[in-house]
Amino acid sequence: MWSLSLSAIPICADSPLSSSELEGFAPSLFHYVSAFLFFCSVLHTLFASKMQAYAHKQELAHQQRYRSTERSFRHHVLFFLGEVEIIFALWAIPLAIAIISFFNWETAVNYIDSRNYTEALFVFVILALTATRPIVHIAEVAIIWAARWLGGSLSAWWFTLLTLGPLLGSLLTEAGAMALCALLLSKQFYAHRPSVKLSYATLALLFVNVSVGGVLTTFASPAVLILSRCWHWTNYEMLTLFGWKAALGITLANLIYWFFFRKEFTELDRKSKQNPYTEPTGHPVPWWILLIHLFFIVWVVFVSHYPAIFIASFLFFIGFHQATRNHQYPILLARPMLIALFLGGLVIHGGLQGWWVVPLLEGHSRGSVMGISMLLTGFNDNTAISYLATLIPNWGRPFEYALFTGVIAGGGLTVIGNAPNPAGYSMLKHHFEGGVKPIKLFLSALCPTIILYLIFYLFQVN
Repeated sequence: MWSLSLSAIPICADSPLSSSELEGFAPSLFHYVSAFLFFCSVLHTLFASKMQAYAHKQELAHQQRYRSTERSFRHHVLFFLGEVEIIFALWAIPLAIAIISFFNWETAVNYIDSRNYTEALFVFVILALTATRPIVHIAEVAIIWAARWLGGSLSAWWFTLLTLGPLLGSLLTEAGAMALCALLLSKQFYAHRPSVKLSYATLALLFVNVSVGGVLTTFASPAVLILSRCWHWTNYEMLTLFGWKAALGITLANLIYWFFFRKEFTELDRKSKQNPYTEPTGHPVPWWILLIHLFFIVWVVFVSHYPAIFIASFLFFIGFHQATRNHQYPILLARPMLIALFLGGLVIHGGLQGWWVVPLLEGHSRGSVMGISMLLTGFNDNTAISYLATLIPNWGRPFEYALFTGVIAGGGLTVIGNAPNPAGYSMLKHHFEGGVKPIKLFLSALCPTIILYLIFYLFQVN
């Protein structure tokens, strides 16, 4: 029925079309259908938190009515549909049906099989490795030491957790930094009942700082991983082009907020006195175990382009983990697998969106590209925007810089702006009466986001 084959469609960020090919490319009905399904998945992400809240409400009503603590099948389905990480993969099913309908089964299978899932597999492995107890332990020790060095007061803990904590995300990954910082903020700060304004300011700083804190390395988050891989940035380039600017922006934003709330911090310091939390949880981890964990992380990053090698290495790590289980947390695979699934679904959808992404972003100034990417990130995960940007061929280093800094700076504007945000939200939402209000979070995050925008813009690559 349709003579156009998928080989003529810009399907992969790994092999973008040339400029001449793009100028002569005319979208067909299939392109509009694929774009419609992609935007359905984006809308789904916007309503994911509301679906989770509705599912929880229905679950409580069910438990009160039937006096049962078990979830029904319907409630499991509702909670599943509210998981942000499964959305793009879920909407890949109707996309596959559309390809079959327009073309045939072989075309659909070949398209899905031809995608490059190396980044998704790498994200799964690196998240599992960096969430282990020895790595989390050393990060926790560093935060405790820094907070003590600043005096050990509540404001010292606040400043340390929002400055050093996000920057440690370059080692722990952003997801690990979010979990650690949210946990310690709950114990060390929110437990002392700060004002509503300071509570929202702290949550906004956490989201924004974690979003940019992982740019010292090439593997800290899916967005960083995708763009650094596609545009061939090394760890040295990440540090010199982005890392020091991110650290400067984080520190400056924290100092401005601390100065604005200094009177409340003085009162909170007086009430809390010396913080009793002085030691990391659990017994110390032997140094040789920590060194072996660091070796596995470095090795997996080194062979990150070769899935067979880093997956085999991870299997060896599981054996080592089992042999040293007295010093380990259980390996939690659910969250890394969900994030990998999110990235895999995005790869399937994103490969078919180049026909509208290229005209949208091309032809703008660098400042406009930063602003547009920052705004788009506020309404969708920055990983999605990052992947779509890789569809643009021969963009040039200045515009690649503008796009990258825009998506990382805008990752804290909303709960869905950056993949780790929902985890931090779920860990801290009970400190906000009536839940976290999106508009208050957005307004609180504007100041640090603008500060980062200005720093990245003033020190941009020419």
